[in-house]
Amino acid sequence: MTHRFILEPYKGVVSRYTCPECGHKKCFSRYIDTENVIAFPNYVGRCDREQKCGYHFTPKEYFEQNPDRKELLQKQTFVTQKSRTPPPSISYIDDIWVEQSMSHYSENKLFQFLSSQLGELESLRLMKLYRVGTASHWQGSTVFWQTDAHGRVRTGKIMLYNPTTGKRIKDPHNHITWVHSIILKESFNLKQCFFGEHLLQEDNNKPVAIVESEKSALIASSYLPQYLWIASGGKNGCFRDENLSVLSGRNVVLFPDLGAIDDWSARIFTMEQIGITVKLFDYLEKNATLDQRKNGLDIADFLLEIKQPQAVLQNMIAKNPALNLLIKELNLRLFKAPGKTAPIKKGGFKL
Repeated sequence: MTHRFILEPYKGVVSRYTCPECGHKKCFSRYIDTENVIAFPNYVGRCDREQKCGYHFTPKEYFEQNPDRKELLQKQTFVTQKSRTPPPSISYIDDIWVEQSMSHYSENKLFQFLSSQLGELESLRLMKLYRVGTASHWQGSTVFWQTDAHGRVRTGKIMLYNPTTGKRIKDPHNHITWVHSIILKESFNLKQCFFGEHLLQEDNNKPVAIVESEKSALIASSYLPQYLWIASGGKNGCFRDENLSVLSGRNVVLFPDLGAIDDWSARIFTMEQIGITVKLFDYLEKNATLDQRKNGLDIADFLLEIKQPQAVLQNMIAKNPALNLLIKELNLRLFKAPGKTAPIKKGGFKL
């Protein structure tokens, strides 16, 4: 609870005064009004010499002795409460934009990359499950819809990927923008949510895994379906109380990118305070190479390396023994790549 009337914070000896009771200098703290309306007399405060003096004249006592000042305070409080405007309501995007985007996957660069790694059938399933669409803002760009736990669309993040490497296009500029900034620029009150948050309502018992990247949530969901994967959208994204409340009562595992473990470790206390059981997956941080740390790899990068033909995989393990340890750590089983064919619906999302 925040109090309006507090003892003046210490700012050196200039913020400590002579006690009106015992006369000692630099030992008296005066009360102040944090809203700068009431100016208390110099005797309203407390002496630091609690044992030898013990003088303490509180704001309550001051108002009891000065009812006119109390009346002024009550009037000022009433005016403040009356003039206080409620916060603007959260803005949402109409589902029709989402529906129009859930097509045209043959041109979607991220879909092309996922298909080369997971197969078209599996990639299409993931795009539909997580509500990932195609945008024409940049040819072949991807739109990740942020759908909250109530099925309402908060916004969409548009990004462009290299279809061969799966990396984001950052040259000659970082190809990232937002749907709300394109179609609803004015008076749009954005409150982001976790990417994949809408899936939380489908299974209340499955442990939740959080990663930074939306792409990583898709890939990890295919490899480790025993978790429900969601994405924060960035190292510092969606870790406010208002975002985390949807995870109250859930078991959560954090999978930070390499180099972000300290930042994510700092979130654990806050999460536990609102009823979330949290674990931190620090395996990658403990076993990654210097190059892997420099590139800021995440769990999805390692999972994609594991899904290789047996001979290729063994050669990779010989070069990077950490892969073998990761397979054992997550109890992964090697599998053949899913089928490569799936119906590709034509259409378009014009952004």
